[in-house]
Amino acid sequence: MIEAPPSIWRRVDRAADGLAADLGLYAGSALFAWFTIGSTLTSHRAWGAVAVWGYAAAALAVLVQLALRLRRRTAASLHDHSTCQPNGGKRAQDTHECQANPAILPGSGAVARAWVVAGTWVAVTVVPLVAQAVARAGGMSGRAQEEVLVVEESARRLLDSGTPYLGRDGIAALPEPLLGYTPYQPGMSVFGLPRAVFGDAWWTDARIWFALVTALVVALAARLLRDGTAGRDALLVRAVQAATVLPLCALTLSTGGDDLPVLALCLLALALAARDRFGWAGVAIGAAAAMKLLAWPVALVLGAYALVRKAGGRYAVGAAGLPVLVLIPALLVEPAAFVENVIRFPTGHGLVTSPAASPLLGYLIAQHLPAGRIVALALLALAGLAVGLWLLRRPPRDAGSAALIIATGLLLAILLMPATRFGYLLYPAALALWSLPLRPPARVDHEPMARVDGMSQPQLHDR
Repeated sequence: MIEAPPSIWRRVDRAADGLAADLGLYAGSALFAWFTIGSTLTSHRAWGAVAVWGYAAAALAVLVQLALRLRRRTAASLHDHSTCQPNGGKRAQDTHECQANPAILPGSGAVARAWVVAGTWVAVTVVPLVAQAVARAGGMSGRAQEEVLVVEESARRLLDSGTPYLGRDGIAALPEPLLGYTPYQPGMSVFGLPRAVFGDAWWTDARIWFALVTALVVALAARLLRDGTAGRDALLVRAVQAATVLPLCALTLSTGGDDLPVLALCLLALALAARDRFGWAGVAIGAAAAMKLLAWPVALVLGAYALVRKAGGRYAVGAAGLPVLVLIPALLVEPAAFVENVIRFPTGHGLVTSPAASPLLGYLIAQHLPAGRIVALALLALAGLAVGLWLLRRPPRDAGSAALIIATGLLLAILLMPATRFGYLLYPAALALWSLPLRPPARVDHEPMARVDGMSQPQLHDR
């Protein structure tokens, strides 16, 4: 079969068995963290002051790996020269042993890179998160973003009244009405229950539980997709980096974090669908949709894939059932409060405006053009229509294709929403990189080793 040459991105990603891109990622992240030390937000400054050292240590670890790789390459070249020549002491027909020295096969490289990812996540996410949680429990202000306070307060209301939402009159009576709004689905309040039940302590901080759930769910998703081949392991390392150690994720989880467990559950749902476990995929995405509206487009596209695989019924039980089940108590207690918090406030009709104001295209249109908000919403609707037509004309044939459609749709939505945040870009970024290991094993092959400059290299291709 004639194969197309790998794309420029894939060649860059594979350079030095992935270590070159790792070095650039960690060094660039260290630079980002260093600049963050000068942020106007206290929690961001505190994160940057710790994370810069974590990223620097990760970059140093990659440099050590590169040095060891160079040493192995040199040793392999000398080995080949002395033992694989016609008169070098081995028979010329012993080509397999000369071409596949187990000491330099790349499988162990992905494992070493994965350990660096795990250590980096602890250094740039867990350590600054715990430090800020401890400082907050000790009475220091500015050590958590507003969403952490909102989630924890919604849990207290859930225990007191049966709904996490405060009505319009109750919000108006607060000294700071913005903190009275809970623009999430009822399931998000679960992360605030430890503080509501056990009081103020570092371990009851909602971010601790965001991080714990995120780590467990991402690890489970990666385990589901791993098949032991060097090619897929390398793709998974890059995908896990995108959902854990990128500053977009690490900073978000350390200072706020409510998006990370939602993203992790979306990735788990796609991984389960890739393994034809559509019932459990529905449960995973249903749990995400029970926490945040941003998971609903993911559920719809994944549902289209489930229909292609003739598993729509199994999938729909969890995907539609869980969000509805979680929503019923709040609607029974006070439906108007739900409408005020989840519909009116995000669409700009609440008592106060949303603080989501990153200068992306939709926000700029809404702020600077006549009838700009209507224009931005019209563009958003057109983008949704375009993605819908894409699904109808070319429904996803595998979980990787579904992830790419979701990433594209979410990117368009985030760019065009009148009120948006840069942090939401972590969704399309992670989903795009997870689309590669989500492809069927037949489309990501580990071919026989090819000799390149004395090293065995895995060859990946699309069939």
